[in-house]
Formats: sequence, C-alpha cells, structure tokens
Amino acid sequence: QVQLVESGGGLVQAGGSLRLSCAASGSIFSIGTMAWFRQAPGKQRGLVARITSGGITNYADSVKGRFTISRDNAKNTVYLQMNSLKPEDTAVYYCNGNLQRIGTGPSWSTYWGQGTQVTVSS
Repeated sequence: QVQLVESGGGLVQAGGSLRLSCAASGSIFSIGTMAWFRQAPGKQRGLVARITSGGITNYADSVKGRFTISRDNAKNTVYLQMNSLKPEDTAVYYCNGNLQRIGTGPSWSTYWGQGTQVTVSS
C-alpha cells in the first residue's frame, strides 16, 4: 500500500505565503516525477508544478515566479512553496506521484493525495 499525504494548507491573505508538503509512505521502491495539481470550484483539475527525480521542474504560467516546487528524496517528500498568493490561487491542492512499489517489478503507478484546501482572501 502507498499513500501520499498532504499538509500545510490553510487561509492566508493576498500577498502572503504558504508551504505545502506531501509525504509518500508505504511499500515504495522508487519515486519518479512528483507534481502538484489544483482544482477550484467549478473548474477542472490542472497542473501547478512538477519535478522529476533528477530535479527538473516546470510550472504553470499562472504561478511562474511565485511558486517553487522542491523535493527531499531521503524523506520521500515534495514541497510547494507559494509566495505572493492571489485570491485566484484559492483551490484544493493535490499531490501526485509516479512510484514503483516493492515487489511489483518495473511497473510504475500514479498515486494521488487526498487534497488540502488553500484559501486566499482579498
């Protein structure tokens, strides 16, 4: 069994900062690309940022220069530092990861966290 557990969401004023964390746990053999997605009410879930196992990153245009994704491979954890937050950043943020489980050979599977609410007030 593999779990992705997010933390760090909350309520913040516009211009403020939050740091989200996502810890992977369970029977993990290897972790590949990790990512953060978000879904606002009435909108589709969309990519915010992703980071490969080698540390290559890419971001949605709407968050470039404000958000930073990073990972600590020793802790199986990915982070999203969010600065200069805007009301339009309000959404449920989901962690996503491609992982290999112990004992399942070379196959990769995609996992999702349960989501964490980020609310930015104007």
